[in-house]
Amino acid sequence: MELNHYYPKEECGIVGLYGVEEAANFAYLGIYALQHRGQESAGIVSSNGEHLYRYANMGKVVDVFTEKKLRQLQGHAAIAHNRYSTTGASFLRNAQPIRMESRFGSMALAHNGNLTNAWVLRERLEKQGSIFQTTVDTEVICHLMARSEENDFTMALISALQQVKGAYSLVVLTKHALYAVRDPHGFRPLVLGRKNGGFVLASETCALDIIGAEYERDIMPGEFVRIDKTGFRSWFPFRKSGEHLCIFEFIYFSRPDSVVFRRPVYDVRYRLGEILAEEHPAKADVVIPVPDSSTVSALGFAQKSNIPFHMGLIRSHYIGRTFIEPDQKIRDFGAKLKYNAIRAVVQDKRVVIVDDSIMRGTTQRKIVKMLRQAGAKELHVRISSSPTKFPCYYGIDIPTSGELIASETDVDAIARYLEVDSLGYISQEGMRQAAGTSRGYCMACFNGEYPIPLEENTAYSNQKTLFEEYEVEEQK
Repeated sequence: MELNHYYPKEECGIVGLYGVEEAANFAYLGIYALQHRGQESAGIVSSNGEHLYRYANMGKVVDVFTEKKLRQLQGHAAIAHNRYSTTGASFLRNAQPIRMESRFGSMALAHNGNLTNAWVLRERLEKQGSIFQTTVDTEVICHLMARSEENDFTMALISALQQVKGAYSLVVLTKHALYAVRDPHGFRPLVLGRKNGGFVLASETCALDIIGAEYERDIMPGEFVRIDKTGFRSWFPFRKSGEHLCIFEFIYFSRPDSVVFRRPVYDVRYRLGEILAEEHPAKADVVIPVPDSSTVSALGFAQKSNIPFHMGLIRSHYIGRTFIEPDQKIRDFGAKLKYNAIRAVVQDKRVVIVDDSIMRGTTQRKIVKMLRQAGAKELHVRISSSPTKFPCYYGIDIPTSGELIASETDVDAIARYLEVDSLGYISQEGMRQAAGTSRGYCMACFNGEYPIPLEENTAYSNQKTLFEEYEVEEQK
């Protein structure tokens, strides 16, 4: 039995290093710190100036890499990737970084994001004779480079990226250089650090921390970076666009100890809780989070409301798959595997439950039942994001509108479905205020205003099934 909880799925985590001894070891540490962004596969490609060495496999970082494998990944430069599939099925051949050979020589590429015109480009390339080895949108970039009229690797990469649409933060490795690119809208984060004279790139600053690198700055939206033995070079070759930073990075995805989009995630989440308390106060005896991503927002809500904060739910971090079929009398078995209520905290209490989002509503309903069974007298749910009504096509696996409970159901009806005493969502303006009103944010999953016009095939298909996949692979 596979557990059927639904929260927005993490995207991917990427790391790049240049001019750092034992680069693969530090790349391993970087994606270990970014494990929350993807648990399906992990991979590292390294360069010693003469060869590229690659290893990737299915599973979490600690299970994929051994000391022996890391020793084989030689060199002073490396890129690494954790994957959660938003485009392409979860198979070993889709694990990144992908490695390619072309007239430009060996290259490897790791991508965080989602290309909205990947289907259109792939169809065109296949008609021109391209043979794809994976079903991930990232490979499209490699084929566009191979067919470029440019004879220089850097210019061919720029030419390829000028043809793609959507969200991408990329690290690209050749034998002699490391590249980093962020799309002109800046949907996905990418930060730059320094370590012992070398350079480190990562999705979040928590990866820099574990490596021992010093945060220097963000890679800017639309920035193209090349790092080689001559040093660091940066330019902006793409058509300018307004900032559309993914606000869900603050709400859910990024670790609270990270700085993304030049803002501490902890501070933003705490402020989300404070504003939520201002907009939807509750008379209650205790505030509890749905751990873990809601914990800081719940703390902000509690302190703003002057209501005690407690951990009323304990989450198991080791949940995966189980083939045990329980007695039918064990209700909400899946929810009980992931969470358990602390009766001493909630019994005979008016409880505020703070969560970061509601997608289908099934998990929240089971949690509510669990807390009722633990003796909670009243339950008031508060959500630190606005109602999620639309799917995301920029690198987050959010379901289609038909699967999202808020797409066609008002707040009162959702409250009745959850069987709670009250329900309140933070406003879109409240989210902007918490994240910082001086920046531009993508809020398409809340308001349906997509910054990039969608190709027809993208708009009407779930991004995970852009490329149909029927192959069965043995995963060892």
